[in-house]
Amino acid sequence: MREFSSPALAEAATGGLADSVYDAAERTPTLVQLSRWLRDDWQPVTALRFRDEVLALAKGLLTRGVRYGDRVAVMSTTRYEWTLFDYALWSIGAIPVPVYPTAAAEQVRWILAETQAVACVVEDEDHAMTIGAICDALPDLTGIWQLDRGCVAALMEDGRSVPDALVHRQRLAVGPDSVATVIYTSGTTGRPKGCLLTHANFAAEADTLLAGWGEVIRDGGGAPPAVLLFLPLAHVYGRVVQIAALRGGIRIGHHGRLSADSLLPALASFRPSFLHAVPYIFEKIHQRARERAESSGRLELFEQASEVAVAWATAREQRSLGRGPGPSAALRIRHHAYDRMVYQRLRAVLGGRVRNAMCGGSSLSRELGLFFSGVGITVYEGYGLTETTAAVAVAPPDKPRFGTVGPPIPGTSIAIGEDGEVWVRGDTVFAGYLNHPSCTEQALYDGWLGTGDLGSLDEDGYLTITGRKKELIVTSSGKNLAPFALEERVRAHPLVAQCLVVGDNRPYVAALITLDPQALAHWQKTRGREQLDPWASLVDADLHAEIQRAVAAANTTVSRAESIRAFRMLPTEFSMEDGLLTPSLKLRRHAIVQRYASDIEELYTG
Repeated sequence: MREFSSPALAEAATGGLADSVYDAAERTPTLVQLSRWLRDDWQPVTALRFRDEVLALAKGLLTRGVRYGDRVAVMSTTRYEWTLFDYALWSIGAIPVPVYPTAAAEQVRWILAETQAVACVVEDEDHAMTIGAICDALPDLTGIWQLDRGCVAALMEDGRSVPDALVHRQRLAVGPDSVATVIYTSGTTGRPKGCLLTHANFAAEADTLLAGWGEVIRDGGGAPPAVLLFLPLAHVYGRVVQIAALRGGIRIGHHGRLSADSLLPALASFRPSFLHAVPYIFEKIHQRARERAESSGRLELFEQASEVAVAWATAREQRSLGRGPGPSAALRIRHHAYDRMVYQRLRAVLGGRVRNAMCGGSSLSRELGLFFSGVGITVYEGYGLTETTAAVAVAPPDKPRFGTVGPPIPGTSIAIGEDGEVWVRGDTVFAGYLNHPSCTEQALYDGWLGTGDLGSLDEDGYLTITGRKKELIVTSSGKNLAPFALEERVRAHPLVAQCLVVGDNRPYVAALITLDPQALAHWQKTRGREQLDPWASLVDADLHAEIQRAVAAANTTVSRAESIRAFRMLPTEFSMEDGLLTPSLKLRRHAIVQRYASDIEELYTG
């Protein structure tokens, strides 16, 4: 196996994750550690106040019977109270179990039953009804606490008579190897499994990111650093952002919706100094900017500015790698001109302070990474799994290679097996799967974790992810194809929301394509066309030709045997609600193939 390693930067953790909250309150009590959206504005929460709220909630949990080692489920969107519950539970040695708010009742039942959760925190009445419908099958469940009905205040009131010392005794008993949380995998194949992640796993991940990328995270133009957390806290990436911010003295705010229409106003008001996001966010920002330019008659200007941004970022990338002199004088002049006309407006969409960002969850296209770098926002792409406590590879400061996910983070080793599988080893690798020792043994070999992803390492250790082992397509002619890269190239077209390539045991490769509703409406409007409903749009000859051009462009990057010969547009996007996307927005391939079996069959018989 080809292997690359990076020496550790962060010291080994001691104690539990909650300790940082108590330490910060003693060290910097007036530091504004969080911001809450209350009364149409962001209200500051100091380190001292947050510690006091965590302690009060922890005492309330003790009065409700939560004990050291108990598991408590949290089913909610990302919000301040989730962070409060995390640290209150960790303060008494209990274990939060995140549940996605969109999870179906059977998924919730499975998670709560397997973890033997003693209580569940829910956000609203709908979630409470979901738990109520399955609670007869959950003999360990003794409490359902609803955030929107004031459960936090009620618990704090219950705990007023509990001595602080009782919480501290349990907190000090938490060690680095204690389990911090049980996070269930996305379940793209089969039933999801609960990953046991320790306090040491999270501390190693958070402290490594702060040590290696702290300078760019804190680069807020002189103002105190701040991060708006809109990633799901049920996902490991969101959890790491939360923990790193609180350990690093970075102000954190919460926003519960991932849609661009909801998120962009929140970013403008919060004005973060750094952005943690998934590729979807960057894609939508770029797409909306292009649509606005086209609507205002400035599309040509935007396209020219985009070309200059990519060229400028490419030249800077080559210089950082010692392969070129950097942008020419003429390119610098054009870039400066477009900065005033275009790039400043794009940065303002994110609040105006963001100069650096980190992207994970899935792959960001090289072209988009170069574009944002040219605009003035360097996106450091990373790669990781739930089992690795988020990132095991991240582009290093000032030396990203766009299109790769960077080299191993400090303290981590990455190797490529003979079959192309990515293997990782380090302090962030999980403790195993809950109640599944055989699965743990299959995943871990002599300290190495087999990720199931396919990839390659270049001569400097930069990792490129090329697909999933289980998603390899083998056509009836014996041609092997990893569909991910081809799908991403089709998705580069502004109208395309999602693309699923099929062709296993078939004579050729085909695809199912969904369209972005807002982009489609914009496309029709700018052409003076009647706003068609989704079904009518699918038989529009001009629209079909437009998508055919996107497919043809993607096909130029592969051989004929690997190219998409036929495609079908679908009237609705794949979503989490219909079970076709994971919470991290990855395609559930098996579920999609089953749901659209007749459409796929017609691609080969029609």
